[in-house]
Amino acid sequence: MSILARQIRFARYGDPEVLAFEPVELPLPAPGEVLLRHTAIGVNFIDTYQRSGLYPVPLPSGLGQEAAGVVEAVGDGVVEFAPGDRVAYAGGTPGSYATHRLYPAARLVPVPAEIPDDVAAGTLLRGMTAQYLLKQTFKVQPGMTVLIHAAAGGVGQIACQWARSLGATVIGTVGSPAKAALVRPWCDHVIDYHSEDWVARVRELTQGAGVPVVYDGVGAATFEGSLDCLAPRGMLVSFGNASGAVPPFSPGILSQKGSLYLTRPTLGHYVASREELLDTAADYFTMVTRGEVAANIGQRYLLADVAQAHRDLAARVTTGSTLLLP
Repeated sequence: MSILARQIRFARYGDPEVLAFEPVELPLPAPGEVLLRHTAIGVNFIDTYQRSGLYPVPLPSGLGQEAAGVVEAVGDGVVEFAPGDRVAYAGGTPGSYATHRLYPAARLVPVPAEIPDDVAAGTLLRGMTAQYLLKQTFKVQPGMTVLIHAAAGGVGQIACQWARSLGATVIGTVGSPAKAALVRPWCDHVIDYHSEDWVARVRELTQGAGVPVVYDGVGAATFEGSLDCLAPRGMLVSFGNASGAVPPFSPGILSQKGSLYLTRPTLGHYVASREELLDTAADYFTMVTRGEVAANIGQRYLLADVAQAHRDLAARVTTGSTLLLP
């Protein structure tokens, strides 16, 4: 017996046009696996990196890191989930851009009844990313002032709200007046880096001291400026490349600018164990259910229109999280 599914796949790196919508037959789940029927699929910048070849994956390949859905069948040995359960996942082998998928049960998380499918699918990866950035990579404490780039983006919106809930003063950067208006409810200070000297503004807001941490998912365009915003012994958390990869540099620049720290974390290393995964996801879902973080789904596309979703993401015209609907 098999299930007929449709998947987005690509056989070569390139622009969004390399993505193809293909039928595929899925077998019943193997031991330890579940068969999922996706109800909503998240789109993330890492998907564009893998499609373009910036982050190479074995080809041909599926694409996509996160989704929410319903368990249709379980393989032998699966006791944590049963058909009909609502679940979500983020990370792992690319392939969430699909109507159905086989997935390891050990990497799924249960979705609480209070969390809609679109929120689980479109924000779990971003929510868990915000969790490890703010509470593990650099632990934000009450009274700190933090700089978060791309405050209107999927991670940025969640991270800004969460940082404020931790008692921090949040400086958020954006790339347009419209995005500035969007983020004002959850940022104490908003800087449009296209219209003002954002490094000078950060220094002004901190009375020249700089910030103890910069969360930078933009990459090449903000890297040097981010270093200049840091206080001595501050940390630059470089977790994304929305504007392109950071070019090579001499480590000596870190000492010259104040004995700075630099880290390039990734979610997979923070949710490697089952316990870490469940705890990180549960922490995020709790923030949403308490109303301390409002998860914003900015735009939705049909799965067949994935190329346009990627074009819009690359053009940085999206806000919040982006969904594909099977």
